[in-house]
Amino acid sequence: MNISEAAIASGLPAKTIRYYEEIELIRPARDPNGYRAFSDTDIHNLTFLARARALGFSIEDCRALLALYRDKSRASADVKRIAQAHLDQIEEKIADLTAMRDTLSHLVHACHGNQRPDCPILEGIGGPDRPEH
Repeated sequence: MNISEAAIASGLPAKTIRYYEEIELIRPARDPNGYRAFSDTDIHNLTFLARARALGFSIEDCRALLALYRDKSRASADVKRIAQAHLDQIEEKIADLTAMRDTLSHLVHACHGNQRPDCPILEGIGGPDRPEH
């Protein structure tokens, strides 16, 4: 299967597939004419990578997960460790976003949105240590 067909089958753009080959996440065979020849296993690996990336795993995590996926003697604890670390990062981002939302929500509700120049939003962003003009 050529790269266009692999892109359709995996749901990944051809450019991404080329990049994954460049960084050696995948290694499709080459036909005698030099064109990539993707096997069913290659398509399965590309689909695996697409799903892992959609879950937000980094390229290096994807490399490790793909290696573990291929290793039938793997320990599931190794897989869980990678997934748990990623989940912890997601939870941290959610906490940060929640704090940002709460702060911005407070500032928006405090602003009257009228013709007056005083603005709690700008004052809140400027902070208490804002230099005097």
